[in-house]
Amino acid sequence: MNVAHLELLRELSVRGSLAAVAAATNRTPSAVSQQLRTAERELGVALVERVGRGLRLTAEGRLLADSADEVTDLLAQVRARLEQRVGEPRGRVRIGTLPSAGTALLPPLLHRLRGTEIELDLDDFDLAEADYAARTLDADVVIAHSLTGRFPPGVDGLTCRVLAREPIDVALPSGHPLAEHERLRPADLRGTTWIGVPVGYPFDTILQAVERANGEHLERWVRLRDNRMIESLVREGAGLALLPRFTTPAGRGLVTRPLAGVRSARTVSALCRRDRYARLVVRRVVDELVAIGREL
Repeated sequence: MNVAHLELLRELSVRGSLAAVAAATNRTPSAVSQQLRTAERELGVALVERVGRGLRLTAEGRLLADSADEVTDLLAQVRARLEQRVGEPRGRVRIGTLPSAGTALLPPLLHRLRGTEIELDLDDFDLAEADYAARTLDADVVIAHSLTGRFPPGVDGLTCRVLAREPIDVALPSGHPLAEHERLRPADLRGTTWIGVPVGYPFDTILQAVERANGEHLERWVRLRDNRMIESLVREGAGLALLPRFTTPAGRGLVTRPLAGVRSARTVSALCRRDRYARLVVRRVVDELVAIGREL
């Protein structure tokens, strides 16, 4: 039984189409289709069936797809035992991260790994909270955040570790009247204008909580993803914003104030598929991230 065929069926099960599997694995749809036919021929059973213009797994295909994690997890454990016998962990680890958490965590991680045989492959993405778990298909470690719980939704079956708990502060122009307060409460924010984030992004849930507390809508002048751009607009007086404490540089016309009275902190976490986390080198990287988070 070819492990690559099991992994292919798992990919098809999760991603839902040949085109999506091909794009994620840098192959053509015809190459993926050919590999499926080879798997069916070797196993002697139909693994997929046509549904309209697409494909779905047969019952046998689903069984094998569901078993892929079990097999790859065991292989990763064997590999980890071999690595422990050989010596220090080595190899490439793919990390995907939201930019603000990566800004705080990745430079210290590079420093800690200097001189080791661990290589990092980095990617950044800013997503709705519900979308982080799916990125573990493409990365060994996904650095995610949640304002609603310890971990974002959809992490069942994943290995999850808390890295840090970070307050989200209100950013204001230094000359704003509210900058005279040591901390802000929802009532202080009545009638203010905001530079928000896209709907569904975690920081938006804080503004929604403020709105519920006040019983009124807060105007979002614009919705943006990039924190550096948001900072520059706050400095120019375009509106208030919610920004993470660890990576928001106060000064040069910008001040930050804690927000009390509503939940205004996020949990930053590392998410891994079990078979990826079984690798010694991945566990070493996550352990280092946990240590960095404690220092923050």
